[in-house]
Amino acid sequence: MQPIQIHDVVANEFGQVNEYIVSQLSSDIPLIEQIGYYIISNGGKRLRPLLVLLAARASAELDTSKLDQAIQMATIIEFIHTSTLLHDDVVDESDMRRGKKTANEEWGNAPSVLVGDFLYSRAFQIMVDVGSMRCMSILAKTTNIIAEGEVQQLINCGDPDTTEESYLKVIQYKTAKLFEGAALCGAVIAEASAEHQEALRQYGMYIGTAFQLIDDVMDYTSTAEEMGKSVGDDLAEGKPTLPLIYTMKHGQKDAIERVRQAILTGGLEQLDTIINDVQSCGAIEYTQQKAQEQADLAIDVIATLPDSDYKTALIALANASVKRRN
Repeated sequence: MQPIQIHDVVANEFGQVNEYIVSQLSSDIPLIEQIGYYIISNGGKRLRPLLVLLAARASAELDTSKLDQAIQMATIIEFIHTSTLLHDDVVDESDMRRGKKTANEEWGNAPSVLVGDFLYSRAFQIMVDVGSMRCMSILAKTTNIIAEGEVQQLINCGDPDTTEESYLKVIQYKTAKLFEGAALCGAVIAEASAEHQEALRQYGMYIGTAFQLIDDVMDYTSTAEEMGKSVGDDLAEGKPTLPLIYTMKHGQKDAIERVRQAILTGGLEQLDTIINDVQSCGAIEYTQQKAQEQADLAIDVIATLPDSDYKTALIALANASVKRRN
C-alpha cells in the first residue's frame, strides 16, 4: 500500500480536516493569517492528524458527533505540531523546511515565535469545544513532555558523550509523544476499550520513534531536494543523533575524532568525510534496523484491533515510516 492509499481510506474526513484547519487560522491580525497559511500549506504530510482519523476509525463506527470531534482533534494535533516547527526553526536557526524558506527566515524570529504561540492557544481553544477532559489531559501532558524533550535536546547539543539511551529518550519526548497523543486521542474519541486505547497509544509511540530515526538517517543519506532541508543540519547544530553516536562507538579512530570535534564545534567543515564515516561503519544500517524494530512493534501491538481497512492502513503507515525518502 502506497502513502496515497493510506490517506484514501479517510479521504473524506481528511478533506474536512484541511477545510477546518483553514477556518481556524482566521485572525483579525493579518500577519498571523499570513504566516499561519504559509507554514500550514507548506507541503506537510499531515501524518499526525491522519493518525487521529485512522485510530478513531479503526476503533469503532463513528456517528456524526464523534466524527466532528475526530476532525477537530486532528486539527488540534496539526496546530500543536506546526507550532513546534515554528519554534524549532527559530531555536535551530534553520533557513529551509520542506524545500521552502522557513517562517523565521521569511519574516524573522519574533513573528515566528508569536504565531507559534497563537497556534498553540488556538489548539487549546478548539480542545475546549471538543469537550473531552480526557483528551485535554492527554494533550496537556503531551505538550509539556515535548517541551522537556526540546530542552533536553538543547542540553545534548555539543555533547559527544550523549548515550544512545539519552538520545532515544529525547526523540520519544520531542517527536514520538505527539504521535502517541494523536493515536490515543483518536481512540478516546471513538470510546474504544481500555485495551485498544493502550494498544493505539503504544502504536503511536513506536511509529513516532521509527519516523524520527529515519529522519536522522536521511541527514546522511539523502539530498537537500529529497529532504526539503539542508544536508548536515543536525551536524551543523552539534546534535548527537544515533548515526553519529554509533559512529563514535564503532568507527575508525580518526572517524571517531572527526565526529567528536564536529559535535563539539557544530561545524560542517568536514561534512563529506563525516558522511562517508557514518556510511562506512554500519551506522546507517544500525539506525535503520532500530527503526524497523519500532515499526514491527507498532504492527504487533495493534493485532487485537478488529480487521478493517483502517487497521490495514495503520499497518501500512508503520511500514511506510521506515521506507520514506522525505
